[in-house]
Amino acid sequence: MELANTLENSISTELVTENIQNNFLNSTLGKVINFGLDTGLRILLPDLIENQVIDIKDAILNNGFSAGVKKAISSAIDLGKSALGIFTGKFENIEQARNVVKSGGLLDNVSNFLDKGINFITKSGKVSNEIGNIIKKGKNVILDTISNNIEENFDTQINSIQKLSKYSTNWKDYYKNHDFSGMEREYRKIKDTIKDVLPLENTIKEIRRIENLHTLIKNKNGDFNLTDEEVELANKLI
Repeated sequence: MELANTLENSISTELVTENIQNNFLNSTLGKVINFGLDTGLRILLPDLIENQVIDIKDAILNNGFSAGVKKAISSAIDLGKSALGIFTGKFENIEQARNVVKSGGLLDNVSNFLDKGINFITKSGKVSNEIGNIIKKGKNVILDTISNNIEENFDTQINSIQKLSKYSTNWKDYYKNHDFSGMEREYRKIKDTIKDVLPLENTIKEIRRIENLHTLIKNKNGDFNLTDEEVELANKLI
């Protein structure tokens, strides 16, 4: 029982559920869209100082755009899953999540809320008509920037999944050779990388098994002589 508690307390990853995946995607896409808005405005308004651009961005975000984006992301995920027939509700890979976002009409919804935000800051006098017209006419620059950032994020996640596979393989090799310092080095890479990757069931199960075994050996001061009970428990707590 004490061994089980030790392992459970060490585990930082969670079993994958639809909500966990959706929450991760909502948070990630929200940050990407925010950054895309900031970058797009800087492209359209190169002569403004940084504080002025920040003020314009904040005015758009705080007057319906931010709340609208949250709704747009949730709606896009639901519609995209339905369109692609993901009946389990859970993503099996990063490419599937990318296709769901594309199929869900996220950018169209973001465009609509961006229109409302631009209209508000212009009519309310928060920006001059001249600047308001520049942003309106250049709206596609902002949307293209957001779209490119979303694609880059998914590309980065795919690359991170490949890195996780490499680090996991390296960890197993060090484990076979009873090289704990090598295991520790690869384990740190795994922990740093997995934080920014959409939780996928197969990936999380593999990482959790590595974490269990790593914790056992670390708690035994690098002793690789694990009992059958310890190995069996490490595999069960997945």
